[in-house]
Amino acid sequence: MAKRRPDKGKKLQQLLCDFVVIDIETTGLKPEVDEIIEIGAIKVANLQIVDTFQTLIKPTTAIPYFITNFTGITNKMVANSPSAPEVLLLFQEFVDTSVIVGHNVNFDINFIYEAMMREFLAPFTNDFIDTLTIARQRIDAVENHKLSTLAKYFNVDTTNNHRALKDCELTLALYQQLYQRQRG
Repeated sequence: MAKRRPDKGKKLQQLLCDFVVIDIETTGLKPEVDEIIEIGAIKVANLQIVDTFQTLIKPTTAIPYFITNFTGITNKMVANSPSAPEVLLLFQEFVDTSVIVGHNVNFDINFIYEAMMREFLAPFTNDFIDTLTIARQRIDAVENHKLSTLAKYFNVDTTNNHRALKDCELTLALYQQLYQRQRG
């Protein structure tokens, strides 16, 4: 059963022109116990990039080998990075009240929500749009709806994916394609 997260933002279905694309990398799959080790965000106004945010985060435990293998993020890379509380404050300032866009964004939102509750006893309340859900509704001609599969479908370079800012770029490219399809 999914954990209830009071005050979590609402999932939106409409595509907007102003939003913040986010992606995170983590030490595992459980938001209640695992940690964020990288966060990336792209602020978009009128479907144009206006600012970016990216940083590694030093976790309180070692990064598991399989995560390093998947993301390329090593314990050495995060050794001198800022802590979660420092980054979360900057991130919250960056996104402010913007609608969040992400691919399988519930994963990211739940991690950020849990980290905000752990550090500040304050939930992450931004509303969000999930490109995975929308792509599943609108794109049939793919074997699956993974971000890398959809990026390849739209001829978007996937080099260095599974890093937060690159995955934000891929998600934005996918979102723009979905937006154009909606407009006809």
